[in-house]
Amino acid sequence: MTRRQLLHTAKIIAASAATALSAGRLAAAERQPIGAPVMRRFNEQRWALDNIIQANGIDWDQGRTAVMIRNCGAAVIGDMAVLRQRVKKYADIAPAFEALARIREAKAREAEQDGESFEARDNYFIAAQYWASAMWPIDEINDRIEGYNTKKRETFTKFMKLADHKVEWAEIPYRGKQLPAIFHLPPGYQPGRKVPAIVMVPGMDGNKEKYVSLYGDPWMQRGFAFLAVEGPGYWEAPLRGIYTDVSGWIETGKEVMKWLLARPEIDPDKIVVIGSSFGSFFSAIMMSNEPRYRACAVTGTCYEPGGNAIFEEASPTFKRRFMFMSGITDEREFDEFRKSLDWHGYAEKIRVPYLIAGGESDELCPLENTKAFAKALGGPKQLIIYADARHSIGGVPSATNGPDPRAYQAKWVQARLAGKPLTSEYWFVEPSGRIDKTPLS
Repeated sequence: MTRRQLLHTAKIIAASAATALSAGRLAAAERQPIGAPVMRRFNEQRWALDNIIQANGIDWDQGRTAVMIRNCGAAVIGDMAVLRQRVKKYADIAPAFEALARIREAKAREAEQDGESFEARDNYFIAAQYWASAMWPIDEINDRIEGYNTKKRETFTKFMKLADHKVEWAEIPYRGKQLPAIFHLPPGYQPGRKVPAIVMVPGMDGNKEKYVSLYGDPWMQRGFAFLAVEGPGYWEAPLRGIYTDVSGWIETGKEVMKWLLARPEIDPDKIVVIGSSFGSFFSAIMMSNEPRYRACAVTGTCYEPGGNAIFEEASPTFKRRFMFMSGITDEREFDEFRKSLDWHGYAEKIRVPYLIAGGESDELCPLENTKAFAKALGGPKQLIIYADARHSIGGVPSATNGPDPRAYQAKWVQARLAGKPLTSEYWFVEPSGRIDKTPLS
């Protein structure tokens, strides 16, 4: 065989391989994954991941314990100390959370039997958070993740019955199935009243149960209804055979709006979207073809097309988790799929006020991508960047001394729904808390 023939044959083989890969690439609705994702970096560098966890603890990739304390209150500070002691490697995470969940669930039952409804309520809520967290490291549909999910729903249902406000499970129609969600009405809600509504789009590691805090929640305090949605690929959705794809999030945006408009409690002119982390991306997708959303406010950004930083440079758990969310177990197929995670052509359609808060040193999304997204938006916008902050923003002087990202998000949304005008600006929060403001076009 001549060199020319060899090269020609190689091209044919490569083209055939590409065709075969493309043919095997199924739409989200057709994916039926078997087993866990096969990811080279996760498998070959598991020893390094375990050493990093041993050295840095369970918060090696994100502030899990801080978020848990914020959501559940000071009562779980001791639990988080126990968790940090117990988790020394990746395989320890699920058993450690399961153990804590069982303890809290037992305390809740005992309190309920003794007529201590407040204590029971708190412990059922905390137990549900722990059962949900135990699900996180499991990246395949098996009896274990199904069992944890059942326990999570059981304990959260018991919390609902004891909560200080109305909370209910919600089911959002989606391609012949239903997306799981939780609907909260503010404390003291009076029937016949119409209230503004928040639609929460979680980050890829966020479950719907955790987005209204047990105490002092900024949305409940301000009188908002709150719908936390697990869209395609999120948490419970894969257990229902619903996996991530971009077009699915467009459909989700429309179906969520329909669901809220059918609720007599909701003011149809005051429905807002908020997002966190990868929810910053999917919130834009779901709003792009549904103009009835009035505003959007996100914290922590994921705007790099294709997600090279989060999938190839960050902890390998991010990519493996998203492969699970996508229902794709082959890494080559996923690398092709992730090219579709691109906001271009969507952001430009959004004309409503938009708030974006991010970190200057975000390790999951280079700052230039966040700035490019903000520039592409078609309406008034405010971009706030915190000096030296990483993806989760907190833990640096700029976040401590400047506007608290979560509190400011709620304040900003309230101002927009009150009709206060928004000037498009770029805010850079310095370590001192001083804000440098410049026009943003």
